[in-house]
Amino acid sequence: MASRRRTLLVLTLAFLAAGGGWAAWWQLSGRYYETTDNAYVAGNLVEVTPQVAGTVIAIGADDTDRVQAGQMLVRLDPADARVALDQAEADLARAVREARTLYANNLTLEANVRVREAEQQRAEEALARRTSLADKGMVTREDFDNARANMAAARASLAAARESLAANRVLTERVKLEDQPSVLRAAARVREAYLALKRVEIPAAVSGYVARRSVQVGQRVAPGTPLMAIVPLEDLWVDANFKEVQLRDMRIGQPVRLVADLYGSHVEYRGKVAGLAAGTGGAFALLPPQNATGNWIKVVQRLPVRIALDAADLRRHPLRIGLSMKAEVEIRDTSGAQLAAAPRSGTAYATQAFAAPATEAEARVRAIIAAHR
Repeated sequence: MASRRRTLLVLTLAFLAAGGGWAAWWQLSGRYYETTDNAYVAGNLVEVTPQVAGTVIAIGADDTDRVQAGQMLVRLDPADARVALDQAEADLARAVREARTLYANNLTLEANVRVREAEQQRAEEALARRTSLADKGMVTREDFDNARANMAAARASLAAARESLAANRVLTERVKLEDQPSVLRAAARVREAYLALKRVEIPAAVSGYVARRSVQVGQRVAPGTPLMAIVPLEDLWVDANFKEVQLRDMRIGQPVRLVADLYGSHVEYRGKVAGLAAGTGGAFALLPPQNATGNWIKVVQRLPVRIALDAADLRRHPLRIGLSMKAEVEIRDTSGAQLAAAPRSGTAYATQAFAAPATEAEARVRAIIAAHR
């Protein structure tokens, strides 16, 4: 009986010690951490789509291949685009030559005005002579009338010549040849055709790994058709879905420790809370839940929390999109904000893979204008 009492006493003391230890741990450390295993790796999935229609004649990468930004991934048949460019360049050359004619016409019309001015002067002199002779009765009435008609015709011809010159000057004064509307329109068609020719080669917008390749050689594709996707595995994050009761003290910038099922608990990732979503997953679903019913049952909601991963940890231990993670957020410091207070200062994502063709097209237009002006 005594041994039984001692055993119960020992067990009671052990439970009290364990409970006290747990309470002390909770008070000192445990209450400052929120944990969830409902977390998954996420990242950008950059779609590769054509900007022009065409027939696929070559594919430069396959699933799981590593590609660099700007690398050719898919090539379309360039025949139609090359013909369209040749026609557009010929139209631009013709427009430049026609515009050049406008400027040359100024000289011709100015010379015509001078001729008409001389004709008017001769007509004035002839009329003046006949007027003085008519007073003496030395000129017939018919001759005098002819001189006066010639004078009127000369004045009308001069006025018409001056109007023609003024009309042509309206088209050329304070306007450079390359700024003529017809030249601008033709130059725009050259740029469009040149870009269409360059876009038959579809480059990688970012560096990463190819996934979901669906394009095949000989396939006719339209603009915007998904051909494949690129996953930049160097820029990943974790979407951790925390219960709403866990978010009271969660703030942007709090440190996070993460473990991936891929590597196990011996590999730990460091991260920081980058932001809290603006709504629960169900709120943005195609058919959001409608809880205004008589048989409503409360379900604790989860809110996605974005966690930025340390780049060095990602380089040492690469992850893949969709992998399961366990996240533990330290909520001791609550000085941060729950939501971003200001807009992003810079661009979130950008690519220069499509910038070169536009510059080359402009250079080609300038070369054609210089050759035909």
